[in-house]
Amino acid sequence: QVQLVESGGGLVQPGGSLRLSCAASGSIFGIYARRWYRQAPGKQRELVAAITSGVSTNYADSVKGRFTISRDNAKNTVYLQMNSLKPEDTAVYYCNIETVVRTSYWGQGTQVTVSS
Repeated sequence: QVQLVESGGGLVQPGGSLRLSCAASGSIFGIYARRWYRQAPGKQRELVAAITSGVSTNYADSVKGRFTISRDNAKNTVYLQMNSLKPEDTAVYYCNIETVVRTSYWGQGTQVTVSS
């Protein structure tokens, strides 16, 4: 059974940094993309960053230049390095893995709060 477990969230002051991790357990075949989404209170879930099975990455305009998505295939883990955090980055962050046959796996989410 596949499980995605996020970690690394917490409370940070504006301008600070956090690194989120998402470790996958179980076998996932034919991964197409690994993504980070976030959902703030009262808002829809939005795509933050994605990395394909190659090296292609893309980011939401609101995080470009501040966030970096990466992966470690040996550890079956995807990361989101978040720098220069702003209060508007406050949300629950979810990792997602999608396969080539459109199977989608989700983590349970990790809370990120940016506040002084």
